[in-house]
Amino acid sequence: MSKEKIPYKIYLEESEMPKSWYNLRADMKNKPAPLLNPATKQPMTAHELSAVFCDELVKQELDDSTRLFDIPQEISDFYKMYRPSPLVRAYCLEEKLKTPAKIYYKFEGNNTSGSHKLNSAIAQAYYAKKQGLKGVTTETGAGQWGTALSMACSYFGLDCKVFMVKCSYEQKPFRREVMRVYGASVTPSPSTETAIGRKILAEHPGTTGSLGCAISEAVEVAVSSEGYRYVLGSVLNQVLLHQSVIGLETKAALDKYGEKADIIIGCAGGGSNLGGLIAPFMGEKLRGEADYRVIAVEPASCPSLTRGVYAYDFCDTGMVCPLAKMYTLGSGFIPSANHAGGLRYHGMSSTLSQLYDDGLMEARSVEQTKVFEAAEQFARVEGILPAPESSHAIKVAIDEALKCKETGEEKTIVFGLTGTGYFDLVAYEKFHNGEMNDYIPTDEELAVYREKLPKIG
Repeated sequence: MSKEKIPYKIYLEESEMPKSWYNLRADMKNKPAPLLNPATKQPMTAHELSAVFCDELVKQELDDSTRLFDIPQEISDFYKMYRPSPLVRAYCLEEKLKTPAKIYYKFEGNNTSGSHKLNSAIAQAYYAKKQGLKGVTTETGAGQWGTALSMACSYFGLDCKVFMVKCSYEQKPFRREVMRVYGASVTPSPSTETAIGRKILAEHPGTTGSLGCAISEAVEVAVSSEGYRYVLGSVLNQVLLHQSVIGLETKAALDKYGEKADIIIGCAGGGSNLGGLIAPFMGEKLRGEADYRVIAVEPASCPSLTRGVYAYDFCDTGMVCPLAKMYTLGSGFIPSANHAGGLRYHGMSSTLSQLYDDGLMEARSVEQTKVFEAAEQFARVEGILPAPESSHAIKVAIDEALKCKETGEEKTIVFGLTGTGYFDLVAYEKFHNGEMNDYIPTDEELAVYREKLPKIG
């Protein structure tokens, strides 16, 4: 199809928005391994999980067979404020690279939270409100999830307590202030406000924190506060379910113009963006209806897929959460204070880990400075300042487009632009000043945490 027939931005009509979330697990032959109770080593029951999570979200978390979940009208109405989001043809980037490849990106940064995280935040806040709760607790890395959840809680009149990874709390004061505008309390993690936080600080003085630390603190506060539950912005099955709206819209937009993706690329921290983007495409692949190359991109400083082990591990550093079978670096692993805060998690979603272990998707790790080079190249030609997390996908999309230039192949590349980087200017400043490094953990360092993995038969 000629360029003249494909607009720069493909918008779906409001009537074309997804009416249901798609549960990828329903089409997986090998289902993700169940969460285990850390005390009994037996699969977690709905009753056990309901002490931490909202009841309806527990049902979604444990359901491996229902393909479609209807999106409640209240959530659909909220989605309409910023969805459908555009699928953009990166004509300027294609021209700059002189590639025969077609490059598309699904832009999820066109809302106040600045990222895709709002898709699940509003759903989780809705179910908390419906259950009659007072509020929720959570963690946040780069701050995108905390921002989204604070907006969602404000909308439904819920209290919101956020534990923010300490290095991001210090690097991104404006992101912190946006959360406070929407009424959330924001605490740097690890903190002295929880028993787990105090323990981590005693064992690791001066630590910059990790998502695993922040999760532990948020869970502790949730289970010890009447009328509160914990909500998570990534990793869990329920989150990937809500984020499937990204992939469903992407596929509908491509279908509208007769386009078929060859390569689908997403950044990968816990898996929310990647899982949502690839969901309908991977579903077709699992059902044998089509084939796609799927590439997960992670930071070289926190390489759970490319250098982790597939094993049961705690979801948090404090070891109070259930055990999940996933590609992990070890729950005690605290990555260097890189600027892709949303990708600083020690493990990967159980669903994506199973797909990766089954050989249904690829994974690459990239160095921080290379990511920012790609981000700057993209910003200068496409006019959007991307978040560091999203820029991991940009880096590999550029790499794949240049391969097409070498081979002459006219492949269609789709990647997720999960959010904007306007709160990440400290990181861009360090990059421009030559103060950014490419720390990569050694095998010896990773082995220390690997040896501490729980012993599960």
